[in-house]
Amino acid sequence: MENISLRVARKEDCPRLLELIRELAEYEKAPQEVTVTLEHFEQAGFGSNPVWKAFVAEVDGQIVGFALYYVRYSTWKGSRLYLEDIIVTEKWRGKKIGQMLFEQLFQEAKEKQFSGIVFQVLEWNEPAINFYKKFQAKFDPEWINVSIEMK
Repeated sequence: MENISLRVARKEDCPRLLELIRELAEYEKAPQEVTVTLEHFEQAGFGSNPVWKAFVAEVDGQIVGFALYYVRYSTWKGSRLYLEDIIVTEKWRGKKIGQMLFEQLFQEAKEKQFSGIVFQVLEWNEPAINFYKKFQAKFDPEWINVSIEMK
């Protein structure tokens, strides 16, 4: 096993995180949807009012994956960890890095006393669905995703 380590993301990691975000968008067949700038991404994570936090997975000092989350509040359940993205670069998949990141999220949720972890997965993404099933994830076909773009 290679020298894999996890740590909290730092501002200087943002360019590499954006590379991985673009890789994920390519995989999800929506590269044109990534419109965030590096400056905005850095400000949103490390500015005066950060809205996201991430854990990165490194192999010999190179970031090969990350899990980015923010706090979501449910009037029914209380504070929850919302997993926005988890990605391991293609070359490093199948080496338990995703599992390590997921377990780090579980630890974070427990430490912060969140009531759970929520996220989305594309219906055609069977590798991700099968990964989440290993953690006894519940899939809810009842809710419809809705978004409004601010122009």
